[in-house]
Amino acid sequence: MGFDAQFLGVPAAMPRVAEAEAAAVVELEYLHFSVVLDTGRRLARVTGVNVDGPSLIDLPRGDDWRLDERIPADWQAGPEIYARNDFDRGHLVRRRDPVWGAPEVAARANAETFRYPNAAPQASGFNQSKELWLGLEDHVLEHAEVNDLRLSVFTAPVLAAGDPPYRGIRVPLRFWKVVAWSTADRLATTAFVVDQAPLVDTTEVVAPPPGEAPPLGPFRTFQVPVADVAALTGLVMPELVAADVLPPTLAAAGWRRLEASGDIML
Repeated sequence: MGFDAQFLGVPAAMPRVAEAEAAAVVELEYLHFSVVLDTGRRLARVTGVNVDGPSLIDLPRGDDWRLDERIPADWQAGPEIYARNDFDRGHLVRRRDPVWGAPEVAARANAETFRYPNAAPQASGFNQSKELWLGLEDHVLEHAEVNDLRLSVFTAPVLAAGDPPYRGIRVPLRFWKVVAWSTADRLATTAFVVDQAPLVDTTEVVAPPPGEAPPLGPFRTFQVPVADVAALTGLVMPELVAADVLPPTLAAAGWRRLEASGDIML
């Protein structure tokens, strides 16, 4: 159960909240992944999943979203957040990432990704850049020198004070992802931030009819220094920062906007 920090053969611990904030979060363990939920914001501060590429199993998606019964319902951003609007229940831990191992194990992991602590509101109707965001881990798996095609992936929204209020929560405008792997018995990491600010409309407007895309702007994805993710989120992740593969000269040049997977530097 839960995220395994030794999964890569080298230590790769989940980012953690500062001690002063520990009372405001709860860690939830699922099969092959964990979610650290901010009970005030009702959204995840961080998720971590172990991805065993050679053992992945392709299962039907399903769409059976449920509250996690181990914690109070009012700690979770539940179905009322996503009803009659243009927000998707965006998986934080991707549905396919923990779906590996024996068939019965993979099936359980698949189902457990459909828990509301593993969701955050994302604007629907994304353009090609959404596919880029969702495919970042695939790109690293295919093109990095990874050990046995294993990854540890950390993802969550940036829970900023200025996020717009909506139905009792505040909708995050940015999401982040740190991908970790091992190469030559050393930890390697790289980080990404996606900005959905141009797409978010928190007014109570009825969603467009099926098949009609709303008039949304670009969904912008950036490769960024891991240290910048730590600063944005307030999370503690010194091992991941130290293992960043982004050269210091590029890190100093600022965030790199990605238009295609070939733009990613590894």
